Amino acid sequence: MTRAEIRNPKTERTPKSEIRNPNLRIILPWPVSSLTQRISFGFRSCFGFLSDFGLRVSNFRRCRWVLRLGAPLLAAAVAAVGCRRDMFQQPYSKPLGRNDFFQDNQMASRPLVPHTVARGQLDADRVFYTGKVGTNLVEAFPAPITRATLERGRERYEIYCAPCHGRTGEGNGMIVQRGYPPPPSYHIDRLREAPVGHFFDVMTQGYGVMYSYAQRVAPKDRWAIAAYIRVLQQSRHATLADVPAGERPALEKNKP
Repeated sequence: MTRAEIRNPKTERTPKSEIRNPNLRIILPWPVSSLTQRISFGFRSCFGFLSDFGLRVSNFRRCRWVLRLGAPLLAAAVAAVGCRRDMFQQPYSKPLGRNDFFQDNQMASRPLVPHTVARGQLDADRVFYTGKVGTNLVEAFPAPITRATLERGRERYEIYCAPCHGRTGEGNGMIVQRGYPPPPSYHIDRLREAPVGHFFDVMTQGYGVMYSYAQRVAPKDRWAIAAYIRVLQQSRHATLADVPAGERPALEKNKP
């Protein structure tokens, strides 16, 4: 015997025909074995009738347990796939885009119904929403002016008006300092004598190069801004007689 044969001894191979032993069975644990046999038997009994294309009631009776097990799983899988598709690929239409669903306007959105008013847009108080009585600008505020109103007006003024008009109303805001056309000062006689409705109307309709702020500032805030503009105008031309009597001693005390 050579060294190669000692290191790698040749083993005689048994023919495949002799390996198969009909008496040899693989023993599996009872639960696995039982489930495997039942599934195999169930599929054979359920779908065996396909060979001769015959439908027998006994076939359905024998595969009831398979259907009971598979139907819920199949339904759950279909439902999961369907939900995922709907979540990621939801059908939609743009409001003003073309759509053939409605034949009257060929758009996805519906036209406004004639003689109707949307909720919150009645605007029944014409003075409050236009600042006019007919075609004339109002001289007085449509609601009482309180300290809270002035604080709100100052806040809105510094957000929307101060960039051009300046925080003191002189028309020298930061936008003007960078080249934008300067607006008139609130302290000139023409604007000091203008009715309060004028400021509300300018904010609503726009004036000159100033665009409308109707979509940015609510009517109530427009009146608050107009009240604060009056405060700015009054601050430049106020006298001691305009100060309440209870606060005059404090002013006299701090007078240089």
